[in-house]
Amino acid sequence: MHLDVLDLRQFYYRTRLGRIAQKAVRDQVEALWPEAKGQTVVGFGFAVPLLRPYLADARRVIGLMPAEQGVMPWPAGLDNVSVLCREGHWPIETGFADRIVCLHGLETSEHPASVLEECSRVLGPGGRALFIVPNRSGMWARRDVTPFGFGRPYSLGQLEAQLKRHDFVPERHAAALFAPPSNRRAWLKSAEMVEKLGRKLSSYYAGGVILVEASKQVYQPTRPGLAERVRRPLRVLDGVPQPAGLSGHSASTTVQNR
Repeated sequence: MHLDVLDLRQFYYRTRLGRIAQKAVRDQVEALWPEAKGQTVVGFGFAVPLLRPYLADARRVIGLMPAEQGVMPWPAGLDNVSVLCREGHWPIETGFADRIVCLHGLETSEHPASVLEECSRVLGPGGRALFIVPNRSGMWARRDVTPFGFGRPYSLGQLEAQLKRHDFVPERHAAALFAPPSNRRAWLKSAEMVEKLGRKLSSYYAGGVILVEASKQVYQPTRPGLAERVRRPLRVLDGVPQPAGLSGHSASTTVQNR
């Protein structure tokens, strides 16, 4: 089930551990997508903490929040871009988005297939989607003191398999949240150092979350009957065909009788 938007806001904006988690995940998002100039960036779930770097240069930024979670105005001090929606009915035109970020939208959904179908629908040609989920083998999925301890955690293989079933092609993956989900002062102080070390080791098994970037598979359109016409081309240079029902002998006799 989806978490309440007030609990998510409390964690990411009012606690030190939440602000550390926000920065760690956002740094990895920016490493994958350094900029989105002139593009439309859509976030689903509670992805707005990761969208702030794109507010200045993106053509449009939209933060979709499912009705089961609730919505809050965002960003503070600027025009609101948050929109309340249904999981399977996003108020966005087909092919409108260039980038999609999904955080706390897939693992907590009761209908993940509907979420992925909407992601595929609104993502335009050449667009990319970034799915961020709790790592099944990580520490963050094993404790419910953070939002990553709720819902269904994934392994990398499970997430990629689910994306492929909905016509997504996994392109790259990364991990974040290598420090333990602890509020102890010593761990909070060392969190940034541990995060940098974890990224250098490039081991997604130790990360608290998995990030998978995927593109949408586009099938080549076909024209009905085209293959049949190619297999049976016009015989323009084959001469005049013989009338049906007449053998060579009978046709010759007919000509002589004339």
